[in-house]
Amino acid sequence: MFKEKSRKYFPIFFVVSISVCLFLPRWVHSKQTIPFGFCPKYNPRIMVQLYQPFIDYLNENTPYQFEIKLSRVYQDTIDRLGIGETIIASCGPVSYVKAREKYGVKPILRALNKDGKPYYRGIIIVREGSQIQNLSDLKGRSFAFGQAWSTASHILPEYYLSKANIKLKDLKHYDFLRHHDSVANAVLKGQFDAGAVKDIIAYKYQNDGLRFIFATDPIPTVPIFVRIDASQEVVKSVKTALLNLNPRDPNHQKKMSLWDEEFKYGFTEAIDSDYDSIRKILRALEKEHELRGLVRE
Repeated sequence: MFKEKSRKYFPIFFVVSISVCLFLPRWVHSKQTIPFGFCPKYNPRIMVQLYQPFIDYLNENTPYQFEIKLSRVYQDTIDRLGIGETIIASCGPVSYVKAREKYGVKPILRALNKDGKPYYRGIIIVREGSQIQNLSDLKGRSFAFGQAWSTASHILPEYYLSKANIKLKDLKHYDFLRHHDSVANAVLKGQFDAGAVKDIIAYKYQNDGLRFIFATDPIPTVPIFVRIDASQEVVKSVKTALLNLNPRDPNHQKKMSLWDEEFKYGFTEAIDSDYDSIRKILRALEKEHELRGLVRE
């Protein structure tokens, strides 16, 4: 009788077991999914092209499944971190400082440049053949900035223009464009007399007809930062995976070759005080130009 019941119920048990396996929540039989926020330095297609290989590396070298989370503007990336939609993000220094002030986020790493240093520069660009030679020549000219919270494409150039006694009202006209590439292309096309971009974008377009008239002092590189309540296991996994990279190792070079220029030379640990120089610049601008209204917070 037991054998007959076993035969009777085995098909039902088998079907139920298969159904349970098929319809179990994803987290039961796969890695935990963690959205990784990025500020929109480039258009979405290029962002995915440059950062998906980076995310793939994290997925292969941590027990987590990271996914790219893109935003339309820098502020959205920060606010998504603040409300918990993401727990980890990478943005420029100004965006980090703003996120720290508003949500108490914590930096864990910052990128190294090709010389192995955790610094980069902002560059003010003009077209080859332009009569503009220095900052003082920009008075009465048109100027292309990047997004309002962009460090190298807005905050730094406005700060250095101010130090050269050129206010925004002294420019013929100016506008805030969406991406660093947009600024470079607008200057090349003659839509603006000058513009500001980060150094890696300036060098990218230099041979297309750009000339550099000013470089900022070195500023701290782009950080990776997390919510204050982020899992220590996640933080440790990310730090270990990225600090293990050695740009001089041919195998690691190959892995990083498709990454964004800002990330392909490795990382070092970051602390909040690394970005004190950015805070000083922001305070100077807030005092003189009422920056809070300007950046449309």
